[in-house]
Amino acid sequence: MDKLHLYDKILSPLVTEKSTNLSELNKIVFKVPSSANKKNLKKNIEKIFKVNVTKINIINKQNRTKVTKGKKVKISGFKKAIITLKKGQSIDLTTGI
Repeated sequence: MDKLHLYDKILSPLVTEKSTNLSELNKIVFKVPSSANKKNLKKNIEKIFKVNVTKINIINKQNRTKVTKGKKVKISGFKKAIITLKKGQSIDLTTGI
């Protein structure tokens, strides 16, 4: 499998306060394309980062509107995946992909 094809299923890591707290539990959060599924994600993450994935949860964030300064603004939705790694393993997100 081509290296570029592996990276197509991971758009970016999500670094928020909540995802940082999850990293203590061997969980990493990634933003993924809407066509991603659990089987392909597991294969790709195991090949790219050389870790063992035990569980994957996928969350689909819906589009929403927000009122800012009296104007309605559309905020686009996205899909995110919470990857649970085998105990003792980790992915260093500061080094980049």
